[in-house]
Amino acid sequence: MKWFKRLLIAFFSLALLGVGAIAAAYFYVLPDLPDVNSLKTVQLQTPLRIYSSDGKLISQFGEKRRVPVEYNEVPQQLINAVLDTEDARFFEHKGIDPIGIIRAATILVTTGKKSQGASTITQQVARGFFLSNEKTYIRKIKEIFLALKIEKTLNKEEILTLYLNRSFLGNRAYGVGAAAQVYYGKNLHELTLPEIAMIAGLPQAPSAANPIRNPARAMARRNWVLSRMLEKNNITQALYQEAIDTPISAKYHGAEIDLYAPYISEMARDYMIQKYGEEAAYTNGYNVYTTISSELQLMAQEALRDNVFAYDQRHGYRGPISQLWTETPLVRDEIIEQLKKTEPMQGILPAAVMDIAEKQANVLLANGQEITIDWAGLKWARKFISDKRQSLPPKLASDILQVGQQVYVRNNGEFWQLSQIPEVSSATVSLDPFDGAIRTLVGGFSFSQSQFNRVTQAKRQLGSNIKPFIYATTLEQDWTLATLINNAPINKPDTRQGTAWRPKNSPDIYGGPTRLRVGLAQSINVMSVRAMRHAGLQNTIDELVKFGFDAKDLPRNESLALGSPSVTPLQVATAFNVFANGGYLVEPYFIDHVTDAYDNIIEQASPTLACSPATVAADDSFNQQADDNTHNDTFADISSTNNELTAENSDTELVCNRENGRYANQIITEQTAFLITESLKSVIWGGGDWSKGTGWNGTAWRASKLIKRHDIAGKTGTTNESRDTWFSGFNPTLTSTFWVGFDDHGRQLGRASWMANGAPDQISGAEAGAKTAGPGWNDFMNKALKGTPEHSTEPPKGIVSVRIDLETGKLTRKTDHTTAFEYFVEGTEPKEYATEAQESGEIFIDNVAEDLFQ
Repeated sequence: MKWFKRLLIAFFSLALLGVGAIAAAYFYVLPDLPDVNSLKTVQLQTPLRIYSSDGKLISQFGEKRRVPVEYNEVPQQLINAVLDTEDARFFEHKGIDPIGIIRAATILVTTGKKSQGASTITQQVARGFFLSNEKTYIRKIKEIFLALKIEKTLNKEEILTLYLNRSFLGNRAYGVGAAAQVYYGKNLHELTLPEIAMIAGLPQAPSAANPIRNPARAMARRNWVLSRMLEKNNITQALYQEAIDTPISAKYHGAEIDLYAPYISEMARDYMIQKYGEEAAYTNGYNVYTTISSELQLMAQEALRDNVFAYDQRHGYRGPISQLWTETPLVRDEIIEQLKKTEPMQGILPAAVMDIAEKQANVLLANGQEITIDWAGLKWARKFISDKRQSLPPKLASDILQVGQQVYVRNNGEFWQLSQIPEVSSATVSLDPFDGAIRTLVGGFSFSQSQFNRVTQAKRQLGSNIKPFIYATTLEQDWTLATLINNAPINKPDTRQGTAWRPKNSPDIYGGPTRLRVGLAQSINVMSVRAMRHAGLQNTIDELVKFGFDAKDLPRNESLALGSPSVTPLQVATAFNVFANGGYLVEPYFIDHVTDAYDNIIEQASPTLACSPATVAADDSFNQQADDNTHNDTFADISSTNNELTAENSDTELVCNRENGRYANQIITEQTAFLITESLKSVIWGGGDWSKGTGWNGTAWRASKLIKRHDIAGKTGTTNESRDTWFSGFNPTLTSTFWVGFDDHGRQLGRASWMANGAPDQISGAEAGAKTAGPGWNDFMNKALKGTPEHSTEPPKGIVSVRIDLETGKLTRKTDHTTAFEYFVEGTEPKEYATEAQESGEIFIDNVAEDLFQ
């Protein structure tokens, strides 16, 4: 009995000592224990995602890949696999597992090594959110007490959900949702049993057991997880055997990008960093919904790319990348290894010339595929001599290639062809005319080649794209589309630049007095200068500023009339939008709304809307808001596309129905916008009667051959020596600008000679807006407007139409080919009739300006 009493006292004393030790440990670490209540509102670090207006993922930014999932979204098989592997008694214990602790302690005493952590899932959550991974006793004590507090604060499902979303699983994947996408490109519910077991085995060794870096060890880990599931009766023997016999299929899957549009995603990323800071932008799970239309964006990218290829090819082949071998061929594996050192770009792939026949060549690609390039894919490759010169066309494949050369090839959609990386640059942007939403934006040929966004950052000379704004200034004063302007050499020079500057037409041909409509449609230089002289230089500058151009970019001399200012493509598209929407300057914007990680809208756009005050009830407070919100930064505003602009019955005047919109400033009258638009239609469709010898082309006549609809309007633009080429145009639903040029401002676009073996509709001669930028615009608008109804011409109130004599611009009683109906602002129509003597001549110019300032 004495022995028993002593033993009982000793045991009781040890128990009291243990309780005291635990209490002492608790009070010792208590000041350092964080508040576990924060887990109720924890915000998991999730990346920044950029979307198109129709919900297509454009890009994802952030160090950590995470796809947060709810407990009920996790397959039961995955829950079983995780618990069987990590914490089989998870739903039974209260945060710590005494059996596991005893087992770990026993191993420590017997071996002296801390090989067993004895951590429950709750303890791992405590460590993951609040503690470090250092193996110390004080950290373990804190972990235990935190686990107990967590169990009192959260239920089991909430704890397990945190664990499944928080765990690092290798390859920047955090959580099981991200791991499913990174390793298998799937959502959780699509995973097979072997894939589930692979992911469940990753938390303890995400690097060592990584199925991509260490497949052998990963398979061993996966099979051990499967054996635990079998042991716990969560899978059958048949399922177990089938799963362990399945080979590893994991491979790296990047973010599932639906729409590759890097320039707009970079703009959105920069905006979010500027507004929210880099850390918050990358980790708070923001979703940015842009105004980009995925369908139109793909069309714009394809049109720009094909147009750049077309320019590049007509200027000749610049030769191979390198010579891989001359006499002694490399072995196949060595060739492939060399090819892999060259990155592909925009579908342009490195290849090695293996064999040459009379009019074809066989090449090897970096993926080991051998392809044949027929003569159709080779015959374009006459030798490049300079930007203005090319050699004679090749006759044989050996005139172009040699065996052993490393070259570029691409599939143009019809056949494989020899290719090269273009040196020329291009950019395009499209806007909604009524609220300025950016529908497409392509800042260059290849983002991997250059991240410089030419739409927003490149200021290039505008050329004749400026002429519609010059003529709009005169129409706002006292001129009409029938006003005769002297198309004759200018003898009085402008000396403001320090030299005697005398503008010339291109070509250097003059036709005498010519109507304003024809002068704009044919881009006649001297007429534009005379129009600006009539309006006045300062008045013209003031009007251009109203269109959104920066006064600092506008020279105070007459070169302004021919497009000497340097501006961005976005500024150009914004200005042309004024004609498309009836005279309103709407601010371009590219972000529709932003949501947080829980899909709550935290930013909503507030666009400027092209609304007619005549159709909106007078609201001084709303107008004051518009004035207060007007600013120059076209990228600071975000706006909504969820509501609609509607037309008012037969008046077709715009009505604002958006709750979060602002009135745009009307900078020209609706009548002036209409008249300029009609003139810009003549740029494409020309005028006169070809059967009677009075027909004439506008500078963009090629567009009429492709886009067979009459609701399009546009303007070509070419600068001196063809350093910059433009085409800007619109229909009532879409405005688009294309620019082509070299990033080197001093390099000319040159000219291309006619190829005898080329296509019948090939482009040759000096590069110009109509031939260099125009085809890209034509291609894009043809596809973008396909299937949409053609808008009929409906003049606004205050516009009248009268028949005029085409030579004099005066009224006429004739109805033959020498006359036509013309639009006028009511009260400005001609009052005099042309005499019979005046009606006898012709002033039309059959040739189209092809070179300077087109």
